[in-house]
Amino acid sequence: MITVDFSNRTVLVTGSSKGVGAATAALFARAGARVCVHYNQDVAGAKAVLAGLEGAGHCLLQGNLADPVVARRLVQSAATKLGRLDVLVNNAGIFRPHPVDGSMPFDTWLTTFRNTLDTNLVGPAAAAFTAIEIMRAQRGGAIVNVGSRGAFRGEAGQVGYGAAKAGLHALSQSLAQAVGKDNITVHAVAPGFIETAMARPHLQGAAGDAVKAQSPLNRVATVEEVARAILFLSSPEATFTTGAILDINGASYLR
Repeated sequence: MITVDFSNRTVLVTGSSKGVGAATAALFARAGARVCVHYNQDVAGAKAVLAGLEGAGHCLLQGNLADPVVARRLVQSAATKLGRLDVLVNNAGIFRPHPVDGSMPFDTWLTTFRNTLDTNLVGPAAAAFTAIEIMRAQRGGAIVNVGSRGAFRGEAGQVGYGAAKAGLHALSQSLAQAVGKDNITVHAVAPGFIETAMARPHLQGAAGDAVKAQSPLNRVATVEEVARAILFLSSPEATFTTGAILDINGASYLR
């Protein structure tokens, strides 16, 4: 049940053609917000999400957030199309194997490492910078960055992912200190494993049982659980938790 009213508020959710981003866009729309759905390649998925949103006044934008200039233009375009920008959810990211076990040539590894940092940290930083400019002029707003449990426990096969998400968490805290005076809150969420369509095959059989058993609840998070946390952290009720990083991992990793 939605208890937070986002009527007359606007939201940009990056990476919202599927998974957590799609669930977050739907939840904001259900709460009354006008939402900008963003995608990089999955235009069909993004259009389906847009068509399913409750209410009116939503929009659709494309962009590869590995390029910070594109990320900046995306935020500016969202604010123009929506008339203002009250909430930015930095959800878009990539998770690509680049182990250091000798199985990948250095040049290939470095390209993947850099692309991971660009998409998961540099792009979100540029988006946040631009959103802050807009929100400062509006005298307020909220930013929620989607980090990861991997920032704390490590990601042995995707070292750039863990590094980027750790940087995103630190960026969130630094921004919270920098823009609190402007009535802008900045939070991060740090999910563990999430049951998305892409992850579902990996949650089958013995390997899936082992992943679920990491939590005493013997399951992984749903996209709706992560979306509900993002919705709350974007609301005025979460003002004094600005700078917080919310773990959403079912006690699978405690710090």
